[in-house]
This record gives sequence, structure tokens and C-alpha cells, in this order.
Amino acid sequence: MALLFCWAVGKGKNGVVFGQDAYTDLDFADDISLLAELLSLLIPILEAFAKEAAAIGLEVNWDKTKVQALGSQQPDTDTLDVHGHQVAVVDEFVYLGALTHSSVLSSYNIHRRSGLTRSAMQKYDNCIWKSQLSLSTKLKLYNVCILPIMLYGSECWALSRVDAKKLTHWISGA
Repeated sequence: MALLFCWAVGKGKNGVVFGQDAYTDLDFADDISLLAELLSLLIPILEAFAKEAAAIGLEVNWDKTKVQALGSQQPDTDTLDVHGHQVAVVDEFVYLGALTHSSVLSSYNIHRRSGLTRSAMQKYDNCIWKSQLSLSTKLKLYNVCILPIMLYGSECWALSRVDAKKLTHWISGA
């Protein structure tokens, strides 16, 4: 993605090109994912990205920038020196409410969502669950207010049998 971005900006265009589509309104471009097969390739890409972003008035927030290796090949360092800044190398991070773990297993995100859901259930324990509301109303509230917390982003999960069993627990309300 960075190479396409740099190519588009390098040609005098303010934006990014993906195939035949060009996006030029990047005033609020605040998130980007850069992919590289090797860590040694990522550092020059990040440096080029920072240079090209600066040329159109954007600035990389190095404090929020993270590097994560996916799969079995993990880097042997905790930080990288990129453009004179220390960039953290992490095993996991939360982006848009979803936990991304370097193992690429969904079980980490499912465990996190389970904790968030349990916390929401406990928050409303006295005012809803132990109240005089009818069971039908409680089930509707559960389905509308609680279940979406658990299932947020679930369309992207790759489930194991154990994960599916945990989800069945939450969906059935058992």
C-alpha cells in the first residue's frame, strides 16, 4: 500500500491510487496498514511513507505507530528505529475494537470480547437482570444490548471448535 501511495504522490497527485481508483481527499487520513514480507523491507517503506506524507502536509504519529509480525516468524527486537523514532514491536493491539494477535488466532479476540460482555452484564445486574422486568423484556435487552458486544467483528473470526463452543454459550445465554 505504501508503494502505491508514494507512486501516486510522487506523480504530483495528492492521494492514493488503488487500481483504477484514485482517492485524493486525505485531510483526515488517520489510519493505514502497511504490509511487508520482511521486517527489513518495512523500515524503508515507513521512512518513505513519512517523507511522502510530509510533502502533502500529513504527519506520522510515531507514538501510535506499531509493528506486528503475523504468524510464526517473530522479530527478535522490542523496538525499531524508523526515521529517528522508536517504533514498538508488539504481539497484539486493539484496532477499531478488535484485538489483533500475532498468532492470527481468533481465540484472543474472542476471550477479550467475552470479558467485555461479562463486564456489561455485571454493570446492569441490579437495574435489569435482577429487576422486576419480564423475562421477555430481559431477553430482548440481552439480544439488543449485550449480544452485539460479544459478536462485534465476529464475521472475521476463524473459529476453532473450542471457540465455537464458547460463542454458543453466549448466544444461547447459558
